[in-house]
Amino acid sequence: MGSLLKQWLTNPGWTQSLLLHGIDVVLVLMLTYMVLVIIGDRRTLWMVRGLIVLMLASALSKALSLQLLSFVLEKLVIGSAVAMAFMLQAEFRRLLEQLGRGEIWQLLKPATEAVPKSDSVIDEIVDAVKELSQNRTGALLILETNRPIDERDFSVPGVKLNAEVSKELLQTIFQTSTLLHDGAVLIRGSRLAAAGVILPLSERSASRQLGTRHRAAMGITERVEQCLCIVVSEETGSISLAEGGILNRPLTSSKLRELLIARFSQSVEREPVAPQLRSLGRQFIDRLKLFLPPPFRISKSASRRKNDSKANRS
Repeated sequence: MGSLLKQWLTNPGWTQSLLLHGIDVVLVLMLTYMVLVIIGDRRTLWMVRGLIVLMLASALSKALSLQLLSFVLEKLVIGSAVAMAFMLQAEFRRLLEQLGRGEIWQLLKPATEAVPKSDSVIDEIVDAVKELSQNRTGALLILETNRPIDERDFSVPGVKLNAEVSKELLQTIFQTSTLLHDGAVLIRGSRLAAAGVILPLSERSASRQLGTRHRAAMGITERVEQCLCIVVSEETGSISLAEGGILNRPLTSSKLRELLIARFSQSVEREPVAPQLRSLGRQFIDRLKLFLPPPFRISKSASRRKNDSKANRS
């Protein structure tokens, strides 16, 4: 063991190679962690695992010189990767934006989920929309679904309110005599988070019957996956619901209530990715210590005694 340690210390090439391999493994683990935290949805995680299985099968078939099977699996991997890029475009967009802003460490934080809306909140929203529709008062409401929306996705984040959602407050905000009626209101959980929010417009070609509010609803739901947008037309009083850049219109108030209840009653299962990875990391470090030479091993008891001695000195 002593000769092996001496050779390890006196051979800079081998040490450098080991260090580079260690950095490579750490970077791959960090990238995997980021992807898992960003995705979070259990159903999507199964898709990622399926893609990994295909990649492993493709590599194995190539190693065994199974040319036909390797060719088929390789094409399947490429097709699956392209399909996932379309299905997870919002997550990939968030990843690229945060990397571009230099917010790498925020990628390591799991996104907090929005509070599910109770039936009473939905009733307040629907009652307000019904009154606004009957009076032909234009309105635009953003409802968060799974995760809070980043304010930078808005053209103008508006005025923060943090008020209880009520039909009276919603009707008051959208009266033409108020200063905030031109923008949208942001509803987060059971709170009215902001008003006067200016949204990005959709770049899709739309019908001439659709006004600026409809294009804004399409634009924000195209840009942000985790939200719905309710639109009340100022000209006709018709009610629309936008999701994923698609408008569902015209709707009655009862149909709107039905859609909202169905949408917010969906339970999104999420796996505790971060704790599992931390546990896996601790197990990996414990296994790694077994392969280190005795001088480099630090037992838990020794580490604890060292910390106790430092505490006693202080």
